[in-house]
Amino acid sequence: METLPFEIGETAHALRRAFDRRAATLGVTRAQWKVLFRLSRQPGLRQIELADILDVEPITLSRIIDRLEEAGLVERRTDPADRRAWRLELTAKAEPLIAKLRTLAEALMDEAFAGLSNEELELMRAKLTKIRDNIAAANPSNRMSA
Repeated sequence: METLPFEIGETAHALRRAFDRRAATLGVTRAQWKVLFRLSRQPGLRQIELADILDVEPITLSRIIDRLEEAGLVERRTDPADRRAWRLELTAKAEPLIAKLRTLAEALMDEAFAGLSNEELELMRAKLTKIRDNIAAANPSNRMSA
């Protein structure tokens, strides 16, 4: 049991590294594909929100966004509720790249999860969700103060 957290971490690391190698063939870094995938799922995020979600410093994210903006993949738009903040949107030019990245991800998942049934995968997903829920419940900052 004591090695299980290590094995989970190592598995996640192996998946990220394998995807990094594949994404690099399209000229995309890990930091960039994480931003692109997140914005494809949650368009219009503020930069500070995205930095928090990705667990990176705002200045680090700003540099990543600068590069993606220069490549024509991401657009900064002023936040109508706060003119000092930026909302991030993918451009039409990003769509084909994201489609290619999704295809790479699907192929990797097919390879990584080969030999596991849908039932086994659903059980694994449920167990990982339970672990995350347990951690969240144990976090004192998530508890209501008495």
